[in-house]
Amino acid sequence: MMEEAWEALLKSYVYYKGLPVGTLAAMDPTAEALNYNQVFVRDFAPSGLACLMRPASAGGDPEIVKNFLLKTLHLQGWEKRIDNFTLAEGVMPASFKVLYDSHRLRETLVADFGGSAIGRVAPVDSGFWWIILLRSCTKCTHDHTLSEMPEVQRGMKLILNLFLSDGFDTFPTHLCADGCSMIDRRMGIYGYPIEIQALFYFALRCSREMLKPERDGKELIKRIDKRITALNYHIRNYYWLDFTKLNNIYRYKTEYSHTAVNKFNVIPESIPDWVFDFMPLRGGYLIGNVSPARMDFRWFLVGNCIAILSSLVTPAQATSIMDLIEERWEDLIGEMPLRIVYPALEGHVWRTVTGFDPKNTRWSYHNAALIWLLAAACIKTGRPQIAKRAIELMEQRLSKDGWPEYYDGKAWSYVGKQARKYQTWSITGYLVAKL
Repeated sequence: MMEEAWEALLKSYVYYKGLPVGTLAAMDPTAEALNYNQVFVRDFAPSGLACLMRPASAGGDPEIVKNFLLKTLHLQGWEKRIDNFTLAEGVMPASFKVLYDSHRLRETLVADFGGSAIGRVAPVDSGFWWIILLRSCTKCTHDHTLSEMPEVQRGMKLILNLFLSDGFDTFPTHLCADGCSMIDRRMGIYGYPIEIQALFYFALRCSREMLKPERDGKELIKRIDKRITALNYHIRNYYWLDFTKLNNIYRYKTEYSHTAVNKFNVIPESIPDWVFDFMPLRGGYLIGNVSPARMDFRWFLVGNCIAILSSLVTPAQATSIMDLIEERWEDLIGEMPLRIVYPALEGHVWRTVTGFDPKNTRWSYHNAALIWLLAAACIKTGRPQIAKRAIELMEQRLSKDGWPEYYDGKAWSYVGKQARKYQTWSITGYLVAKL
């Protein structure tokens, strides 16, 4: 199965002027290509990690990662216009593709900054994944040449200045639009979704290691340090939920002034019934969102795992997240790992929140690709047996089903209705988890 996955990964390589610069999103021969024939920044993250982690003697390829980082950096410098509106300098593309210009007889790059995306939403997470992959490449190769290049330092600063800019927000968390992250269609994750906050924190810590304190670098490092401290405090205190915290929220009253316990005016009656059944006595997790008068109590895998990997949560909280996964195995892992969000939106809520999006039907959109995040979090918390159990479940189905994009059903028994086969990040997610 590993050999099959490596072969599929190599077949997905995209070349520009003879050099590999990324991997296709999917190579399903039975489905229309749509935008799956492009290189997506977030999708390439596990591809890049797989290429970095495999020994060079066995076919490891750090060069594709370096080429990808430089090529997307080049695209960052393009003018980014959607209709009549120009995006900020620091925005990284969601994806790009290589086309052959028959008139000029040469290859050209075409980038998407959200103009072709679902809902015309620019990706917030692309810049974060770019920084995290840059740091991974530097750590793995022990070569700082790439990260110290003036154009790379400038690109990193543009991303950071975009996300650290001051405005009207009173929270250290990053405000973003619905559909701007991996869940790229309406799922009610607008505002301050945990996935974006965890990636933001991770990218800040990675940047802190790579930024050179020259010229304006010192001032930027000070801003990073300040934001890391504030973000750390905010997430650990206000996003954390366990049995004790749930009991406290259940007894909240409407309060005013800076001494208020109920700082965000959360009304206890807004707590959904499923939370009380879901929350075990042992375990806890970071909830999906916190904003005025609203807490999204749903479990999101990406945010919780990245919070562990980046040390955004305390060691005790990281242990509690793993406890929760074990306690609620059937709900969060199921027959075909693993669930990106729990619980599913259903009925009237699903209709109003997703806008009847048929690709977000209930108990759908569960990604096998995310197994690498779970495996990494398990290793960091000293619980590799959890990852081993999940991977063994996956190995019973994933290859036989043709490496699908996602599974449907409450127990993930069915390959997703609109899922592409030979999805590269399902392939590389498995590879990285095994490595």
